[in-house]
Amino acid sequence: IGVTKSKGGGGMGGFDYDSYLFAPYTTGFIFNPDKKFFRLSVKVENENYVSQVKEDIKKEFLKRYKDEEFSIVEPTELMSAITSIFSVLNLVLVAIAAISLLVGGIGIMNIMYVTVSDRIKEIGIRRAIGARKSDILSQFLAEAVLLSSIGGILGIALAYLGIFFAQKFFPAYIDFFTVFIALGVSSAIGITFGVFPARKAANLEPVEAIRYE
Repeated sequence: IGVTKSKGGGGMGGFDYDSYLFAPYTTGFIFNPDKKFFRLSVKVENENYVSQVKEDIKKEFLKRYKDEEFSIVEPTELMSAITSIFSVLNLVLVAIAAISLLVGGIGIMNIMYVTVSDRIKEIGIRRAIGARKSDILSQFLAEAVLLSSIGGILGIALAYLGIFFAQKFFPAYIDFFTVFIALGVSSAIGITFGVFPARKAANLEPVEAIRYE
Protein backbone atom coordinates (compact mmCIF):
# COMPACT_ATOMS: atom_id res chain seq x y z
CA ILE A 1 0.00 0.00 0.00
CA GLY A 2 1.37 3.41 -0.92
CA VAL A 3 0.35 6.95 -1.81
CA THR A 4 0.33 7.97 -5.46
CA LYS A 5 1.40 11.35 -6.75
CA SER A 6 -1.38 13.94 -6.73
CA LYS A 7 -3.02 14.27 -10.16
CA GLY A 8 -5.96 16.54 -9.40
CA GLY A 9 -9.15 16.40 -11.43
CA GLY A 10 -12.68 15.73 -10.35
CA GLY A 11 -14.10 19.02 -11.66
CA MET A 12 -16.89 19.23 -14.24
CA GLY A 13 -17.83 15.59 -13.70
CA GLY A 14 -14.30 14.25 -14.22
CA PHE A 15 -12.61 11.51 -12.24
CA ASP A 16 -10.98 12.51 -8.96
CA TYR A 17 -7.94 10.25 -9.13
CA ASP A 18 -6.62 11.55 -5.81
CA SER A 19 -9.46 9.76 -3.98
CA TYR A 20 -8.87 6.42 -5.73
CA LEU A 21 -7.66 3.35 -3.87
CA PHE A 22 -5.42 0.95 -5.79
CA ALA A 23 -5.00 -2.65 -4.67
CA PRO A 24 -3.85 -5.93 -6.25
CA TYR A 25 -6.66 -7.51 -8.24
CA THR A 26 -6.39 -10.64 -6.09
CA THR A 27 -7.19 -8.49 -3.06
CA GLY A 28 -10.02 -6.84 -4.95
CA PHE A 29 -11.62 -10.22 -5.61
CA ILE A 30 -12.09 -10.66 -1.86
CA PHE A 31 -14.74 -7.93 -2.04
CA ASN A 32 -15.89 -9.03 -5.50
CA PRO A 33 -16.77 -12.74 -5.29
CA ASP A 34 -18.08 -12.78 -8.88
CA LYS A 35 -14.61 -11.79 -10.05
CA LYS A 36 -15.98 -9.30 -12.56
CA PHE A 37 -14.17 -6.20 -13.75
CA PHE A 38 -16.10 -2.99 -14.21
CA ARG A 39 -13.28 -1.19 -16.00
CA LEU A 40 -9.72 -1.91 -17.03
CA SER A 41 -7.19 0.82 -17.75
CA VAL A 42 -4.26 0.03 -20.02
CA LYS A 43 -1.21 2.25 -20.36
CA VAL A 44 0.77 2.05 -23.61
CA GLU A 45 4.40 3.11 -23.47
CA ASN A 46 4.45 4.31 -27.09
CA GLU A 47 1.39 6.16 -28.41
CA ASN A 48 2.13 4.84 -31.91
CA TYR A 49 1.02 1.40 -30.74
CA VAL A 50 -2.31 2.47 -29.22
CA SER A 51 -4.39 1.23 -32.15
CA GLN A 52 -2.52 -2.08 -32.31
CA VAL A 53 -2.88 -2.67 -28.56
CA LYS A 54 -6.56 -1.82 -28.82
CA GLU A 55 -7.03 -4.47 -31.53
CA ASP A 56 -5.07 -7.05 -29.52
CA ILE A 57 -7.21 -6.44 -26.45
CA LYS A 58 -10.37 -6.67 -28.53
CA LYS A 59 -9.28 -10.03 -29.97
CA GLU A 60 -8.60 -11.41 -26.49
CA PHE A 61 -11.95 -10.19 -25.16
CA LEU A 62 -13.84 -11.64 -28.14
CA LYS A 63 -12.54 -15.05 -27.15
CA ARG A 64 -14.49 -14.80 -23.89
CA TYR A 65 -17.26 -12.26 -24.42
CA LYS A 66 -19.70 -11.13 -27.06
CA ASP A 67 -18.97 -7.94 -28.92
CA GLU A 68 -21.82 -6.04 -27.22
CA GLU A 69 -20.67 -7.04 -23.72
CA PHE A 70 -17.69 -4.71 -23.66
CA SER A 71 -16.37 -1.53 -25.21
CA ILE A 72 -12.87 -0.16 -25.70
CA VAL A 73 -12.36 3.58 -25.62
CA GLU A 74 -9.18 5.45 -26.56
CA PRO A 75 -8.27 8.72 -24.82
CA THR A 76 -8.31 10.42 -28.23
CA GLU A 77 -11.94 9.39 -28.68
CA LEU A 78 -12.82 10.82 -25.29
CA MET A 79 -10.99 14.04 -26.08
CA SER A 80 -12.78 14.28 -29.42
CA ALA A 81 -16.15 13.86 -27.72
CA ILE A 82 -15.28 16.40 -25.03
CA THR A 83 -14.03 18.86 -27.66
CA SER A 84 -17.28 18.49 -29.61
CA ILE A 85 -19.32 19.13 -26.47
CA PHE A 86 -17.32 22.23 -25.59
CA SER A 87 -17.57 23.49 -29.19
CA VAL A 88 -21.36 23.31 -28.97
CA LEU A 89 -21.29 24.99 -25.55
CA ASN A 90 -19.07 27.76 -26.94
CA LEU A 91 -21.49 28.35 -29.82
CA VAL A 92 -24.40 28.52 -27.37
CA LEU A 93 -22.50 30.96 -25.15
CA VAL A 94 -21.56 33.12 -28.14
CA ALA A 95 -25.21 33.19 -29.23
CA ILE A 96 -26.34 34.14 -25.71
CA ALA A 97 -23.64 36.84 -25.53
CA ALA A 98 -24.65 38.25 -28.93
CA ILE A 99 -28.32 38.39 -27.92
CA SER A 100 -27.38 39.99 -24.59
CA LEU A 101 -25.27 42.63 -26.35
CA LEU A 102 -28.09 43.37 -28.80
CA VAL A 103 -30.66 43.70 -26.01
CA GLY A 104 -28.25 45.81 -23.96
CA GLY A 105 -27.51 48.04 -26.95
CA ILE A 106 -31.20 48.57 -27.66
CA GLY A 107 -31.71 49.39 -23.99
CA ILE A 108 -28.94 52.01 -24.11
CA MET A 109 -30.41 53.50 -27.28
CA ASN A 110 -33.88 53.80 -25.70
CA ILE A 111 -32.42 55.38 -22.55
CA MET A 112 -30.51 57.91 -24.65
CA TYR A 113 -33.63 58.74 -26.70
CA VAL A 114 -35.49 59.44 -23.44
CA THR A 115 -32.54 61.53 -22.23
CA VAL A 116 -32.56 63.59 -25.44
CA SER A 117 -36.33 64.14 -25.15
CA ASP A 118 -35.97 65.31 -21.53
CA ARG A 119 -33.16 67.74 -22.40
CA ILE A 120 -34.42 69.29 -25.64
CA LYS A 121 -34.58 72.78 -24.12
CA GLU A 122 -31.07 72.43 -22.73
CA ILE A 123 -29.84 71.39 -26.19
CA GLY A 124 -31.61 74.38 -27.78
CA ILE A 125 -30.06 76.82 -25.31
CA ARG A 126 -26.59 75.35 -25.84
CA ARG A 127 -26.98 75.62 -29.62
CA ALA A 128 -28.25 79.20 -29.27
CA ILE A 129 -25.19 80.31 -27.30
CA GLY A 130 -22.74 78.84 -29.80
CA ALA A 131 -22.47 75.08 -29.31
CA ARG A 132 -21.84 73.25 -32.59
CA LYS A 133 -23.62 70.13 -33.78
CA SER A 134 -20.39 68.20 -33.26
CA ASP A 135 -20.30 69.35 -29.61
CA ILE A 136 -23.82 68.04 -28.97
CA LEU A 137 -23.04 64.83 -30.84
CA SER A 138 -19.84 64.26 -28.84
CA GLN A 139 -21.60 64.96 -25.54
CA PHE A 140 -24.36 62.40 -26.04
CA LEU A 141 -21.99 59.83 -27.52
CA ALA A 142 -19.76 60.21 -24.46
CA GLU A 143 -22.78 59.69 -22.20
CA ALA A 144 -23.78 56.55 -24.12
CA VAL A 145 -20.23 55.16 -23.92
CA LEU A 146 -20.09 55.95 -20.19
CA LEU A 147 -23.40 54.17 -19.65
CA SER A 148 -22.31 51.06 -21.56
CA SER A 149 -18.87 51.07 -19.89
CA ILE A 150 -20.47 51.07 -16.44
CA GLY A 151 -22.48 48.04 -17.56
CA GLY A 152 -19.28 46.39 -18.79
CA ILE A 153 -17.48 47.04 -15.50
CA LEU A 154 -20.39 45.59 -13.53
CA GLY A 155 -20.36 42.55 -15.83
CA ILE A 156 -16.62 42.04 -15.28
CA ALA A 157 -17.11 42.34 -11.51
CA LEU A 158 -19.82 39.66 -11.63
CA ALA A 159 -17.56 37.47 -13.79
CA TYR A 160 -14.76 37.70 -11.22
CA LEU A 161 -17.26 36.84 -8.49
CA GLY A 162 -18.38 33.79 -10.47
CA ILE A 163 -14.75 32.74 -11.04
CA PHE A 164 -14.08 33.07 -7.31
CA PHE A 165 -16.77 30.50 -6.52
CA ALA A 166 -15.95 28.31 -9.55
CA GLN A 167 -12.34 27.92 -8.40
CA LYS A 168 -13.61 25.85 -5.48
CA PHE A 169 -14.56 23.12 -7.97
CA PHE A 170 -12.13 23.43 -10.91
CA PRO A 171 -9.32 25.73 -12.13
CA ALA A 172 -10.71 28.92 -13.65
CA TYR A 173 -9.38 32.39 -14.35
CA ILE A 174 -9.91 35.53 -16.44
CA ASP A 175 -6.89 37.07 -18.13
CA PHE A 176 -6.44 40.82 -18.48
CA PHE A 177 -6.68 40.62 -22.27
CA THR A 178 -10.24 39.33 -21.92
CA VAL A 179 -11.04 42.21 -19.56
CA PHE A 180 -9.75 44.75 -22.09
CA ILE A 181 -11.74 43.07 -24.86
CA ALA A 182 -14.89 43.24 -22.70
CA LEU A 183 -14.37 46.94 -22.00
CA GLY A 184 -13.67 47.58 -25.69
CA VAL A 185 -16.86 45.78 -26.73
CA SER A 186 -18.83 47.75 -24.13
CA SER A 187 -17.51 51.02 -25.53
CA ALA A 188 -18.25 49.90 -29.09
CA ILE A 189 -21.83 49.03 -28.11
CA GLY A 190 -22.22 52.49 -26.57
CA ILE A 191 -20.95 54.20 -29.74
CA THR A 192 -22.97 52.02 -32.12
CA PHE A 193 -26.31 52.33 -30.34
CA GLY A 194 -25.71 55.82 -28.99
CA VAL A 195 -25.01 57.45 -32.35
CA PHE A 196 -28.69 57.57 -33.40
CA PRO A 197 -29.95 59.47 -30.33
CA ALA A 198 -26.83 61.65 -30.44
CA ARG A 199 -27.50 62.56 -34.08
CA LYS A 200 -31.11 63.37 -33.22
CA ALA A 201 -29.90 65.71 -30.47
CA ALA A 202 -27.30 67.34 -32.74
CA ASN A 203 -29.80 67.95 -35.55
CA LEU A 204 -32.39 69.73 -33.39
CA GLU A 205 -33.14 73.28 -34.53
CA PRO A 206 -32.25 75.73 -31.72
CA VAL A 207 -35.43 77.81 -32.01
CA GLU A 208 -37.74 74.78 -32.09
CA ALA A 209 -35.85 73.17 -29.22
CA ILE A 210 -36.18 76.26 -27.00
CA ARG A 211 -39.93 76.41 -27.72
CA TYR A 212 -40.40 72.74 -26.89
CA GLU A 213 -42.77 72.04 -24.00
